[in-house]
Amino acid sequence: MPPTRRSPARRPTMKDIARRAGVSESAVSFALNDRPGVSEATRARVRRVAEQLGWRPSTAARALSGEGAATVGFVLARPAHTLGVDSFFLQLVSGIQEVLAERHLGLLFQVAGDVADECAVYRRWWAEHRVDGVLVVDPRATDPRPALLDELGLPAVVIGGEPDGCHPGLSTVWADDAGAMASVVDELTALGHRRIVHIAGLPDLAHTQRRTATLRAEAERRGLTEVRSVTTDYSDTQGAAVTRRVLAASPAPTALIYDNDVMAVAGLSAAADLGFRVPRDVSVVSWEDSALCRMVTPRLSALSRDSAEFGRTAARELLSLLDGGPARSAAVPVPRLTGRGSTGAAASPPPVPRGAGRRPRPGGPARSGT
Repeated sequence: MPPTRRSPARRPTMKDIARRAGVSESAVSFALNDRPGVSEATRARVRRVAEQLGWRPSTAARALSGEGAATVGFVLARPAHTLGVDSFFLQLVSGIQEVLAERHLGLLFQVAGDVADECAVYRRWWAEHRVDGVLVVDPRATDPRPALLDELGLPAVVIGGEPDGCHPGLSTVWADDAGAMASVVDELTALGHRRIVHIAGLPDLAHTQRRTATLRAEAERRGLTEVRSVTTDYSDTQGAAVTRRVLAASPAPTALIYDNDVMAVAGLSAAADLGFRVPRDVSVVSWEDSALCRMVTPRLSALSRDSAEFGRTAARELLSLLDGGPARSAAVPVPRLTGRGSTGAAASPPPVPRGAGRRPRPGGPARSGT
């Protein structure tokens, strides 16, 4: 069982100093903050004990008392080349920063090579007192981070975690990925689609596995045998490559669900290159909505949610922990499917990819369009 959060044996508090020095906590506060109210002898004794215990001031506590600025940490262990075009994270960070700014808190952001590197960053930040709490993203099915943060006693909010997580010292902000995927499958099957491919993100992420499992369960419930998920690194390159591969199959899928807007747009282009018309030959759905989805032709049907509010909720939950509140679970609204021009009735018979024996259509090559 991991140690209790904020374990005095690991990160000493003013209460520990007061107990060791034989004075009150208020006397410790006066002594360490250079305030009147204690004798010089007491001030010296308190500072000596604080030094022996390795105590350092919490920037969060100083910020809350108007004496300084706190810092919140945010580490992202994803391929760096996939970050600049990911609208979800840009909006998430925007929402986080909006709330932190209200309390004059800083945001320390770092990209890590993998989860092991991310854990090393947390240990270093904790040891150096660089941050007072962290926001954790991309929960894994097997994830060492919650236990580590429990061990360090570092306040944390897991964004996208399970509502019934096994680490009660950490707060969770979660979205119903299963409900969202079920709503997409409902819409597509109502349009007659029976061959559906989910072009997913990184395979070890918990939300990828939830979406994949839900798609599989929904397919089994409906008796659909040609439904599957294919994982990627979230990049446009892999999104396009997987699209070409799955559309080259016989029979080709009639609907594609992409885990982000960048892959969906890349897939739209790849489908057009193969001679598939969207949505007449294949329907396309993006998991994330963005301006990008509304700028292409046809405009992409997408799961819409307020990603900035997701960030604001996570930041508020972390502030609650820093204020001494209990860990808790907070849900954000289920993403809703906004139908646009990229979804329509299933094609029958399925098209044949250009270069695989398909005859040219009268009037020249097929183009993407409604």
